[in-house]
Amino acid sequence: MLTPSFDLSQDPDFLTIAVRVPYARVSEFDVYFQGHDFRFYAKPYFLRLNLPGRIVENGSEQGSYDADKGIFTIHLPKETPGQYFEGLNMLTALLAPRKFRTTKALVEEIGASEVSKEGEEDDDEEFNWEIEQSPYKEVSESALNLQGHYGFGDLRSGVFQQLQDEFSDIIDIKDPDFTPACERRQKRLAAELAKFDPDHYLADFFEDEAIEQVLKYNPWWTVTYSKMMASVGEIQEQENHATLVFFSEEEKYQLLKFVHKSYLLDKRAHRQVFYSLIDILLAYCYETRVNEGERNVESAWNIRKLSPTLCWFETWTNVHEVLVSFGRRVLCYPLYRHFKLVTKACRDTIKILQLGKSAVLKCLLDIHKIFQESDLAYILNDLYISDYCVWIQKAKSKKLITLAEALKEASLTKAQLGLELEELEAAALIAREEEAAMDVAHSVLGQQIPSSSSEAGNSEDLDSTTPSETEGSDSEQEGLKDSEFERVNSLQGPFLEENSALLIDVGGVCKTSAILRSDVGQGKPLASSQALGGAGPLVEELGEQLKTTVQISKPVGSTAGNHSRIQSGDDWQTPSD
Repeated sequence: MLTPSFDLSQDPDFLTIAVRVPYARVSEFDVYFQGHDFRFYAKPYFLRLNLPGRIVENGSEQGSYDADKGIFTIHLPKETPGQYFEGLNMLTALLAPRKFRTTKALVEEIGASEVSKEGEEDDDEEFNWEIEQSPYKEVSESALNLQGHYGFGDLRSGVFQQLQDEFSDIIDIKDPDFTPACERRQKRLAAELAKFDPDHYLADFFEDEAIEQVLKYNPWWTVTYSKMMASVGEIQEQENHATLVFFSEEEKYQLLKFVHKSYLLDKRAHRQVFYSLIDILLAYCYETRVNEGERNVESAWNIRKLSPTLCWFETWTNVHEVLVSFGRRVLCYPLYRHFKLVTKACRDTIKILQLGKSAVLKCLLDIHKIFQESDLAYILNDLYISDYCVWIQKAKSKKLITLAEALKEASLTKAQLGLELEELEAAALIAREEEAAMDVAHSVLGQQIPSSSSEAGNSEDLDSTTPSETEGSDSEQEGLKDSEFERVNSLQGPFLEENSALLIDVGGVCKTSAILRSDVGQGKPLASSQALGGAGPLVEELGEQLKTTVQISKPVGSTAGNHSRIQSGDDWQTPSD
């Protein structure tokens, strides 16, 4: 027998079931419904549904068949008009057979007081998401050698004993079957710290144009959440918000392929399942946002890498631990590493949880499809996602709402990530300010250099003349020099005439005289009388001695010539006779 495709909808008085049976023998079909049970048969199709509410046969039921589309549409009256049937889009749960009731226990549960049966928890009981504390107990060495547990509700073990080499690229932990939970966390934290790249983080922190564009993207749950908030006044029951989430034909086909299971989870495992659900949804929200709803070859990598539940088989004790680990991994592994993406993914996850289990199931089906199309990530479907897709259909909506409230109340700061982000940002801002100050200084200097260059260019233009002009100006320059020296000689007076005879001797006096001549020849004023007074007696004494022994006759203009030679060189020279 084939299980046909079907859809369920409802109004206050009727439940409508549409069954698609192409190529069926419509002349021979059978429909049965009573209470929670609905059965449909049209060869070769057979459908049995376990309805969430009771229906009744009272003569108002109706049915029709569309031959072109091959669809039977059946309207069944509700036993209690106005009752809302929850979970009509949870197809896997609808296909599950009802449990048989008998006075004899078919399976005896050991420690049943500690094990909560699936779906039998009291919705009115307040679910506390705070850290559960228990007295310290000594752990024996033999207990440490037990195999590690992982998977949905920590129900799996021994899977990777023979498959470690094949799946080493999918999970980060080595030998998960023999690594206890505390050691997994220590290794994970060390690996994240070694992977953190300050340069990559600062590059995304300062150059965040692409990240701001990603933050503006609105995924499908944002639009659905807006519709839900707009209809809060009109719809009284939270369960009715599930009608805002629709499943595609492909998603319905996925649901039909799942095998219904029952999960016996104790209180600790039940909490662990919810915490891990948050971790997986956070990674999925990040992947959906940064790729703006599109899927690529990196989608499976992003989801499993950002979720410690999937790549380290991590276990949790509270919501804050989940947020801290997710924040650290966002800043260490993917392409976009910005703290705003962490907070945005948290808000997206809160919206999905508040939309109810239909929205959560839709996200899990998308993750299942992504992993199924990956080469090796399909193992994560077998360990986690497939079980989540089946389990969430029976989960209580109130638990998801309280979980969303716990996630909303949890706060996350950069300092809590343990990566010294605030210190790194402060140092980078100081460095940027210093660099900006240096850029301003260079720009000011760059504005001054062109002005100096223009002045130098003007002077070069004045100096650049034609050879004929240069030859004509040489005689003029010589005449100017002669007149200049005559003016200087007239200013020098008898003092320089007396010291001109000292040029024959060598020593400090001649050097002093040369310096004096050079200064005067350049048009500088003579030294003060106080400065010259110290050397005056020695000059006079030497002058008297030379006058008595040597008689020098100076030709006219020789002083100017000698002065000219001394001025033109960098070092002073003794004039020749």
